[in-house]
Amino acid sequence: MATTSGGEVTIRDLSKSFTLGGRPLAVLRALNLDIRSGECLVIVGASGSGKTTLLRILAGLEAADSGGVAIDGRPVHGVGAERAVIFQEPRLLPWLTVLGNVAFGLEVRGVPKAEAEDKARFYIALVGLAEFSDAYPRQLSGGMAQRVGIARALTVQPEILLLDEPLGALDAMTKIGMQEELARIWREENVTMVMVTHDLEEAIYLADRVLILPREKGGAARLVEVELPRPRDRSESRFVRYREELLREFGLH
Repeated sequence: MATTSGGEVTIRDLSKSFTLGGRPLAVLRALNLDIRSGECLVIVGASGSGKTTLLRILAGLEAADSGGVAIDGRPVHGVGAERAVIFQEPRLLPWLTVLGNVAFGLEVRGVPKAEAEDKARFYIALVGLAEFSDAYPRQLSGGMAQRVGIARALTVQPEILLLDEPLGALDAMTKIGMQEELARIWREENVTMVMVTHDLEEAIYLADRVLILPREKGGAARLVEVELPRPRDRSESRFVRYREELLREFGLH
C-alpha cells in the first residue's frame, strides 16, 4: 500500500525570526533547498538553529516571515493532506485502542468505519504491532506507542512524512531498533521523509542527505550527501568518517 509518487519540496529565500526580550531573533535566514521526491533528509543543528521551526513551516503549522515553500510546485499555505507529522510524543488518545487510534484520522475524514479499520490493520501490521491491535496506550512501551503514531500518520498515505525528534525519548536499544524500522518503512512506503534529530549517528544511519543548520548569525546551511549502501553498518569505516565529519561541524572533534 505504498504512497503515490510526488513529494518534491522547494524552499526559496525562507526566513523566520521571533521576538525575544523585545528584540528580534533570527532562526532561519534566506534558506534555499530542494528536497527530492522519495528521499530521506535529516535536519541537524545546535539548539536554537531553527530545526523544529523549519519542520513546522514545512508542515504548514507556522508561517515564514519571508520566502516560501512549495510542494510539487504548489505553494504551501497551511496544513495539507499530502503531509503528515510525527512528534516526539505520539499523543495517543487514551480511551481508544491501538486500532482505534490508528483508524481515528481516517474516520474524522469521513472514511467508513470498516474501511478505516481495514486500512489501519494494514499499517499496524507494517509497524509490527498486529498482536496489539486491541491494547490501550497505557499498556504499551514508549517504542510501541511511537510505532502506533507512525502507523496513524501512514494511514492517510502522505507524500511527505515530517518527523520531529520522534525517537528522542526512547532508550538507546529501543532507539536503534526504531531507526531500523523507520528505514524499512521509508523504503516500503516510497515516501519523502524529513526528520529533525539531535542524534548525529541517527542522521547518518537514516539520511540520504543531512542538512546542517547554522546557529551563528550570517552562517550558511550546509548539505552533506551520505553515500553509503543500505542497510548501513554503524561500525563500517566510512560510517565512522561521516560521524566524525558531523562532529567537526559542531566543534566536537
